[in-house]
Amino acid sequence: MNQKHDTAAANPGLTLRKLRKDRGWTLSEAGRRAGLPVSTLSKIENGKMSLNYDKLTRLCQALDMDIAEFFAGDASAAPAAVSGRRSITRAGEGHALETSSYFHLYPATDLLNKRFVPIIAELHARTLQEFGKLVRHSGEEYTYVLEGTVDLHTDMYAPTRLEKGDSIYFDSGMAHAYLAVGDGPCRVLSICSASEAQLMEQVSGGAPAQASSVAKPARAKRKTKNA
Repeated sequence: MNQKHDTAAANPGLTLRKLRKDRGWTLSEAGRRAGLPVSTLSKIENGKMSLNYDKLTRLCQALDMDIAEFFAGDASAAPAAVSGRRSITRAGEGHALETSSYFHLYPATDLLNKRFVPIIAELHARTLQEFGKLVRHSGEEYTYVLEGTVDLHTDMYAPTRLEKGDSIYFDSGMAHAYLAVGDGPCRVLSICSASEAQLMEQVSGGAPAQASSVAKPARAKRKTKNA
């Protein structure tokens, strides 16, 4: 174990502060990206609170680095060697979750610790009353409309209408909801930088969701409260 690793392991708060400042982030910005209170980050950086696994995972996702890189204590570490890993998901395959608001299909569930999570979603809700409470999660999100017309509602902007072929990139820390417009089918491809476990937990109503494969044409329906 080298000296940098020893330092980071002994005082992860100092490592966190260095990585945060290297990126030009305030405590508030780091907290927003990691989904943690500013007071918690301040205590961690000042050695007044331990850094448990959950907080460490959130921070590493926000910093776009894995845990090993964090404990190397070097924000400018060389990129990891090409792993060559890949995953092929055939049409209709993936992990399926369904709520009153969405049908979600998660491809590439055999790959762990992905940098981003692709989701193919069919939209069910057509009003905010049907959808219920808007959702939010850490990270950023890109959504491309595959079919139909979508209204994206957030707690910071007026509703945005997206037609087939339109797309949007936004901070998914904003509370948001996708609503289908009209009577026809409505499908989108979303790419999220939050962890797959966190996204599935949102869909399953707070209970951790286990990834499993479903082959076409079957859908593994799970009636839960909306995500």
